Amino acid sequence: MRTHKLGRTTVDVTELGFGGGPLGGLFAPLDDATAAQALASAWDAGIRYFDTSPHYGIGHSERRIGDLLRGKPRSQFTLSTKVGRLLVPQDPGGRMDLDEGFAVPATHRRVWDFSRDGIRRSLEDSLARIGVDRIDVLFLHDAEEHFEAALREGYPALAELRAEGVVGAIGAGMYHSGKLARLVRETDVDVVMLSGRYTLLNHSALEDLLPACAERGVAVLAASVFNSGLLATGRPAPGARFDYAPAAPEMLRRVHRIADICEAHRVTVPQVAMAFPLLHPVIAGIVVGMRSTDEVGSDVAAFGAQIPAQVWSDLRAENLLDERAPTATTQ
Repeated sequence: MRTHKLGRTTVDVTELGFGGGPLGGLFAPLDDATAAQALASAWDAGIRYFDTSPHYGIGHSERRIGDLLRGKPRSQFTLSTKVGRLLVPQDPGGRMDLDEGFAVPATHRRVWDFSRDGIRRSLEDSLARIGVDRIDVLFLHDAEEHFEAALREGYPALAELRAEGVVGAIGAGMYHSGKLARLVRETDVDVVMLSGRYTLLNHSALEDLLPACAERGVAVLAASVFNSGLLATGRPAPGARFDYAPAAPEMLRRVHRIADICEAHRVTVPQVAMAFPLLHPVIAGIVVGMRSTDEVGSDVAAFGAQIPAQVWSDLRAENLLDERAPTATTQ
C-alpha cells in the first residue's frame, strides 16, 4: 500500500487509514473480540495508519487500538489521536453514552479544554490508554464551536509539543473547511483531517481549504468519505445516513444517479467514493471507519479497484462533479 509524507514532516501514512470511531461503539455496541479481529485484519491487509480519539467511546477506541499496536514494532505504524476534550470519571448510573452517539456505559463525561495544560493532560491520558511511548500526529478535534480557543491556545500548545519532539506532526480535525482553511493560513500546521467535505457528494472544500493547503504545503487526510454511510453501498440502504442524519430524498436521488454511472462501467459507488478524494494532489490519504473483519475486507477490496477514466467524465457530464475537482483525466 502506497504511503505519503504529511507536509514537510518525516511522518508518513498509508493511503488507506483505519478510522477508530466505530471501535468506540459508534451507533451500535461493539465487543472487544470483534474490534480486535477488525484491527488484525486491517494490519494483515497492509494498513499502517491508525486514527483514534478520546471522544470515540470515551476511551474505548484508544484502548482497543492500543491492544493491537502494543504488539507491533513501533517503527512500522503511524498513530494519530486528538485533543480538546478531557475525560472526567463519573458514575454512569446505568446510563449509556448515547447522547454522544456511542453505545458504551457513560463512565466518563467530556470537558472541552483547548488550553496548554488541558492539551498536555489529554495527550498524557491518551498515551496511558493506548500504551505506547509516542503519538505521531496530534489533532485539535471538533473545534468548530471553540475555534478561537483552539487557534490562540491549542495551536501554540501543539507547536510546543512538536518542537520538543513529543509528536511528529500537528494539525486539526474538523468538518468546517473554512475554519480549517483559516488555521492553515494563520499557523504552521502540517496536516488537517477534513470530515465529509471533499467527497462525491460534497465538494465544498474546493472553495477554501484545498487551495489554502496547496499554497501552504499542508497535507489533507479525507475522512467520512462515505458521508456517514450513504456512499458505503452499491445503492443507498434503507435508513441510509448522510452526515449522521437520515438522507434527504434529493440526496438519495443523487446517489442513485451516481450508482447508474458506476454500474454502467462495472464499478461500485464505494470504489469510486474511495478513489475520488485521492485524485486531488494535496490529499495524502483517506481515513475510513471500520468495525469488523467483513468491513475491513470490503473496504480494502474497494480501495484497490481501478476506476475507468470514463466514470469521471460521465459524472462530470451529469453535473455530479464540480468542474474544479481533479480527476484521472485532468491531472
